[in-house]
Amino acid sequence: MNGNPTNDNTLVMIVGMCGAGKSLVSEHLKRKGWQMIRFGEITVHELNARGLPHTEANERAIREELRRVQGSDAYAKQLLPKIKEALEMGPTVIDGLYSWSEYKLLRRNLKNQMYVVAVIASRYIRYERLAHRPIRRLSPEEAELRDFAEIEKLEKGGPIAVADYVILNDGSKEELLRSIDRLLFTCIPARPEYKYGRKGRRSGNE
Repeated sequence: MNGNPTNDNTLVMIVGMCGAGKSLVSEHLKRKGWQMIRFGEITVHELNARGLPHTEANERAIREELRRVQGSDAYAKQLLPKIKEALEMGPTVIDGLYSWSEYKLLRRNLKNQMYVVAVIASRYIRYERLAHRPIRRLSPEEAELRDFAEIEKLEKGGPIAVADYVILNDGSKEELLRSIDRLLFTCIPARPEYKYGRKGRRSGNE
């Protein structure tokens, strides 16, 4: 498709390190009627197919193995048809884009309608959240290992570095959701209740 979509629905890709708040934003948009696609669903499917428990170590091994065997853009290649199908239905949010290669593949195919939003948070705040979340808790040591592995082996820093917009999430959930609503209203064309017209790179916290 080479950046020439058959519709003008918006694709927002939420990127960020573990514990930054990506899923909170994605679920918020889903509740507003957006289509939502999780890159992590591929990992979950593979774990289930192999009968493996959903542990941090197993998830990391699957993420790295699939991209090592199928290429760094493996998840994006698998999900591209589903993303295009979702966009035919309405504005779509992607939760969990990882690698630079995946970003480039989606940009080649969906450039004219995609926006990358990075949700960032201070490391100590992310680690505190991960240590106390209801499921799949991570100790600070495990969280740091995951950070290093995702940056070094999964090219995770690239999409965050080139994000069109950045939202700082060092505060409350309510502040985060107000920030994404403000960003959609002022910058990103998505649904009738939001203003249309793309502006330059800015922070969603302004």
